[in-house]
Amino acid sequence: MSTSWRHRAATHPKALDLAVPVLLFAVTVTGVLATRALASGPLTLWPAVALSALACAALYRRRSHPLPVLAMTALCTMAVGALGYLLTPLLMGPLLVAQYATSVRTPRRVGWNSALAVTGAVVVGGLVFPSFLDSVVFAVVNPAAWILLCAALGGYRRVRREYAVARAEHADRQREEEARHRVVQERMRIARELHDVVAHHMTLADAQAGAVKHLVRTQPDKAREIIDRLPETTAAALRELKATVGLLRQDTDPTDELAPAPGLDRLPDLADSCAAAGLRVTVTVEGKRCPLTPVLDLTAYRILQEALTNVTRHGAGRTAEVRLGYAPRRLTLTVTNDTAPGRTPAPPGPGGGFGLISMRERAMSAGGTFHAGHGARGGFEVVCSLPLDLPLDRPDESPAP
Repeated sequence: MSTSWRHRAATHPKALDLAVPVLLFAVTVTGVLATRALASGPLTLWPAVALSALACAALYRRRSHPLPVLAMTALCTMAVGALGYLLTPLLMGPLLVAQYATSVRTPRRVGWNSALAVTGAVVVGGLVFPSFLDSVVFAVVNPAAWILLCAALGGYRRVRREYAVARAEHADRQREEEARHRVVQERMRIARELHDVVAHHMTLADAQAGAVKHLVRTQPDKAREIIDRLPETTAAALRELKATVGLLRQDTDPTDELAPAPGLDRLPDLADSCAAAGLRVTVTVEGKRCPLTPVLDLTAYRILQEALTNVTRHGAGRTAEVRLGYAPRRLTLTVTNDTAPGRTPAPPGPGGGFGLISMRERAMSAGGTFHAGHGARGGFEVVCSLPLDLPLDRPDESPAP
């Protein structure tokens, strides 16, 4: 069936239900006339034509009532055979169409049971009533074979239809699962961004406030200098928080106020903000700098930001060393917190927050490795290795501010 005919059949089902019996009636009458012409004895014509018309008319309800239609066409076909007509495929057309429709629209067991029942009835009729040429093959085997063949074709069509429905349902479930998975990944990514931004700047603000409280009596000039820089820290926190929350905007919302995603080019500003909180940060670059993808640049910056936040919050000493190691295919980030004299560093415990978890998740999402623990020279050390050939089309790693 061509595409145009399929479209017409889908858009005009009632017209198709009416056209099939009409065309089939013409085919059945042709079979009646052909058998009557080849018969050795006289055969009554009009009863056979009337039975054929009744069987074809019953086919109009084959979609809604397949079993009653099958029974009706089987009785009409057996009655035509009782008149002495040979049950050829042309004369059995209404019965074959009804059997096909029954096998398509009923369960497998019902379809085959109905086919076996009709086949048995037709075989018995062929053995009892006189048939053309008095041949068992033409009177019994031929009708039974055609009925079972139509039942098999209808069953095959039903299985194909059920398979197509199952595939469509499976595809829908897969799309829903993928959508839920993407939503979960996006929520985790936004949660990491919010944690890193808020934890870093609030930790620096807390450290600056503590330093002011400590220095306000002994070194008031130094305390005023820290107070003057405190608004910069809070303003930076608000800017990055606003940019991160901008991820939740609708597509139609204006985006001209969103800030670009931070990267390693803002590492000096990060070191200055830590210095305002009393943490002296030294940055060392090893190897030749190379341009990074936006995703990798943001990932590296956030890991360094969280590592320095943990140093400010939990570090035993007040100095930290940041090393950027550029290799042909990897970027290694190392943050070391020196041990203060007479103190033993202690990493954040399991209940100390999500800093280490966030850094590890960022490193793993970028295809890298992450390690945090005591360093060889003492102190606490964070080492992260990121691949420089990160693909740009990974769906869960789009850059975010």
